[in-house]
Amino acid sequence: MTSPASRIGQSTAIEMSRAEAEVKAAVFIAQQSPRNIETAQAEMRFACNQYALAEKAFFSYRRGGDIITGPSIHLARELALIYGNVQHGTMELSRDTTLGQSEILAYAWDLQRNSRSSQIFIAPHIRDTRNGKKDLTDLRDVYENNANLGARRLREAIFAMLPAWYTAEAISICQETLAKGNGETLEARVKQAIDEYGRVGVTVQQLETKLGRSQDRWNESDVVELQVIFQSVAKGEMTRDEAFPPLRVTASEITGQEPAQQ
Repeated sequence: MTSPASRIGQSTAIEMSRAEAEVKAAVFIAQQSPRNIETAQAEMRFACNQYALAEKAFFSYRRGGDIITGPSIHLARELALIYGNVQHGTMELSRDTTLGQSEILAYAWDLQRNSRSSQIFIAPHIRDTRNGKKDLTDLRDVYENNANLGARRLREAIFAMLPAWYTAEAISICQETLAKGNGETLEARVKQAIDEYGRVGVTVQQLETKLGRSQDRWNESDVVELQVIFQSVAKGEMTRDEAFPPLRVTASEITGQEPAQQ
């Protein structure tokens, strides 16, 4: 009786050997060329002061009745790149179309310290919609669903591997960069936010309801919140209707008549 190992094809065996050699080489190079913490910190500060990074540095999505916010996968990848000697990624280990699920690995590996954060999780081929859960059968839909769920786990893996002080400072600088804006006045940024949301069908009234104040009273923090939500909707982390539930129209508003007094 042959063992499982003996049934491995030649191409698979070559790929396994190549991957093993690549890992050993990466670890060796990382240990021979260790990162410079001061240089990494200085480069991180420069990057987080750039508005192009700061505007993509945070996410926002709805879970149950709560809005969850935090640093995004875009920021995680940028910080890992700057920190140096870090490998990260996701890998689909298996896909079961009968059960409608995939098994996915997300990992972040500090080659220099040989510190690794990884997670294997099950990704159901399901999408939440306004009309309930929808089974995904189209290959592109399954791929996008797996990529989205994988990015969330990858974000967690990278931040678990990076030093807490490094991440905390990056988040703080990005928040300050967003609050300062891209060299524009607050009035211009308010107008831009209203115009952007208007193009996707969100009214000023919905924005004012979301923030709890009229547009003439919005401040830098309000504009930053709208920017984060807009980016999250654009990236598919939550839908427009989840972020801004449609306004309810009463019968009196439709007919123009006040309801009869009892």
